[in-house]
Amino acid sequence: MKVLMISTDRKIFEYGSAVRSRMREYGKLFDELHIIVFSKEKNKTKMSDNIFVYSTNSMSKFFYIINAVKIGKKIVKTSPNNFIITTQDPFETGISGWLIAKKFKIKLQLQIHTDFLSRYFVQKSLLNRLRVVVAKFLLPKTNCIRVVSKRIADTLKTIVDDSKIQILPIFIDIEKIKNVSIKVDLRKKYPQFDFIILMSSRLEKEKNISLAIFIMKEIIKEYPKTGLIIVGEGRERKSLKSQISSLKLDGNVIFDGWQNKDVLFSYYKTADLFLLTSDYEGYGMTIIEALAAGLPVISTDVGVAREAGAKVTERVSIKKDIIEYIGKNKEIAELKNYPYKNKQDYLEKFKKLLICVS
Repeated sequence: MKVLMISTDRKIFEYGSAVRSRMREYGKLFDELHIIVFSKEKNKTKMSDNIFVYSTNSMSKFFYIINAVKIGKKIVKTSPNNFIITTQDPFETGISGWLIAKKFKIKLQLQIHTDFLSRYFVQKSLLNRLRVVVAKFLLPKTNCIRVVSKRIADTLKTIVDDSKIQILPIFIDIEKIKNVSIKVDLRKKYPQFDFIILMSSRLEKEKNISLAIFIMKEIIKEYPKTGLIIVGEGRERKSLKSQISSLKLDGNVIFDGWQNKDVLFSYYKTADLFLLTSDYEGYGMTIIEALAAGLPVISTDVGVAREAGAKVTERVSIKKDIIEYIGKNKEIAELKNYPYKNKQDYLEKFKKLLICVS
């Protein structure tokens, strides 16, 4: 079986990246794996004897779909009966995949990694509203739908036959997290705090980190030696820094930048609480990672928070729940309902799910 994958993740081109390593693992499952990546950069690489990666090399993002379809047609026409197409989303990459699949009358899988039916996703931008329209058009026409959480699967049942929907969460090496040694102890790094709340996220609007910062103003009134450590970078950093200054929280809220996984795993093991305040998530990888490390999680009702064992709360209740938790003895959290025994188990399920379109 040959697979054509259409993606927006440019980290595939980065040597040593987790995404590139994952593509190598996928390549072992199929006769050939061809990956088209939406990008303005010119790049074409052969990752192995059977894995080929192509940049769309587009003049602007408005040409991503057209360029992806053009490249995809050239690839598939060599042996159309042997190909299956999978796309990263039911939006722009989904349109590209559908047009190629329709041309050659081959099977199509659409993947969904974000909760696009959330009202917060719709409210974010006009582009997102258009994406929802596109998804509602494409999903009934696809052969198979991969979602990463039960929450997304349940919402999709209102627009597609649930027999098409298969849940396949993202693989996380929880045994590695459990067994990794502590490289950086947050308590030693920030000894001024008696209680450390950790967040790890891209600094983007949908992550709603501003809510966490606002809540900290109230928390330190009762527990002044509480610290909020935020790991990550993004477009909202400047705005969030300004918010911290205006609330006079510079001594209690610290941006720690991007950290590699080993350091982040250490942070999970030495913090007191993990906080997630996102408006929407498709999955919520950090929830799984934190719980696997034994770190309790308080989260808005997004992604896998509820099924994984996080304390799910409403936005208006987060402050109360955190204050109540600080007043308790520290707990050891437990990850629930994780579906994989190991990486090989995940890869076998990934292949089986893709074959389901056949």
